[in-house]
Amino acid sequence: MHSLRLQNTSQWNQPQSPIPGIVRHSTHHKQAESVKIRADRNSAPDSPLSQRAFQQLSFSLLLPDEPSNCTLQISPRPPQEPPDDRYQPESGSRNPLPLNQKQAKMVELLKQAVNLESPSQLANTQRPVFQLFRDELESAGYRSRFVAGKSSGGQMLAIPRERNRSHAQQLILGHVDTVWPLGTLDTMPIESRNGCLHGPGSYDMKAGLVQAVFAVQTLQEIGLKPSVTPIFFLNSDEEIGSHDSARQIERLARVVDRTFVVEPSLGPSGKLKTQRKGVGKFQITVKGRAAHAGLDPDKGISAIHELAHVIQKLFAMNDAESGTTVNVGVIKGGMRPNVIAPEAHAEIDVRVTTQIEARRIENAIHGMDPQLAGTELDIKGRIERPPLEFTRGNEGLWQQARQAAAALGLSIDQASAGGGSDGNWTSQFCPTLDGLGAVGDGAHATHEHVIENRMPERSALLAMLLMAPAIQ
Repeated sequence: MHSLRLQNTSQWNQPQSPIPGIVRHSTHHKQAESVKIRADRNSAPDSPLSQRAFQQLSFSLLLPDEPSNCTLQISPRPPQEPPDDRYQPESGSRNPLPLNQKQAKMVELLKQAVNLESPSQLANTQRPVFQLFRDELESAGYRSRFVAGKSSGGQMLAIPRERNRSHAQQLILGHVDTVWPLGTLDTMPIESRNGCLHGPGSYDMKAGLVQAVFAVQTLQEIGLKPSVTPIFFLNSDEEIGSHDSARQIERLARVVDRTFVVEPSLGPSGKLKTQRKGVGKFQITVKGRAAHAGLDPDKGISAIHELAHVIQKLFAMNDAESGTTVNVGVIKGGMRPNVIAPEAHAEIDVRVTTQIEARRIENAIHGMDPQLAGTELDIKGRIERPPLEFTRGNEGLWQQARQAAAALGLSIDQASAGGGSDGNWTSQFCPTLDGLGAVGDGAHATHEHVIENRMPERSALLAMLLMAPAIQ
């Protein structure tokens, strides 16, 4: 079993490889490790938790409206079933402060996080947000290490101070950066109205981080210790492609049992994301030959004309049935109206649902040839985020989420998202469940908000999933 070790928690550190904190037991040679990774990705989780275990855990996390009736829902365990003390509160005890009684505290922490503006491009704005969540996690028994980024505000890895190093680990994954420029709070202030908290970065995704922190804090308060150790990894460049942190995320995904991504849920009902499209960026430059449009038009070769042919080829690659989209979003070219354009450019966004389709579309784009004699094509780019597919392992986590939601009395559904997240990376190496963050609306929009009274239940759902056994 792989484990994580944390050292030097008091300062920011220069980038290292491998990520600080990861050690591998020597009992696993490389070939065995490779086999384990493939098995994890394509296998479903172990048998579901007992109904009684889920009932008792849900009772500790969310008190119903009529707490006096709650104990009637817990039936005695059959004599032949082995005890499961891991999920059982002490006899006659009750969690004095379940998550739905912590809503005000959750909202207050979210306001603090949103008030710390943290645009992806300004590295110095990320540290206060990291520090805020580092302090909160310390109260839950975690110690954290910061890793300075090369082109970002860095990353933070948090691991429980007291843990069994032979136990499997599970990753809670999120980001502290937002798409909003510094000063957005002046025109888009933090406001709580009609049961919703509005503010830049509230929904995407600082509320998810708050919910995750409260999940582990509450488990600790009620004396429940997951058999699979939860660890946190937060980055600060997710909104700009995770180019600085993707390698670290991949290293973690290779050694953890599973990953829970606390990105916002999908839609007003709070659907979990069991599939995400892969995302690619391509740039095409067409080179032609300049000439006077009036005096010597025959001596010129229009790069814009050739680019028009390229654009038609690209749009022909769209496939609604497979879910592939190819969008030419930016075009530039030419010098003046009376000059045959010697150069033209296009920027293309590509979305795919499977790795097979990703390879096909990459080959198709890079395999294009110019149609006009005398023109040249310079094609750059690739699928940068692989798709998060509905693998057997991912489906198994979804089934566990359904069971946990039922025990909590919640209605939950799944969906596919067209946008990517860091869960796209982890899903290549371990079972991954995305969309466990806030319920709300307006990601990257001026009406961004979180539904306040849904925060405790989402936190409870994550806590239930953290208590599930390791995937076999």
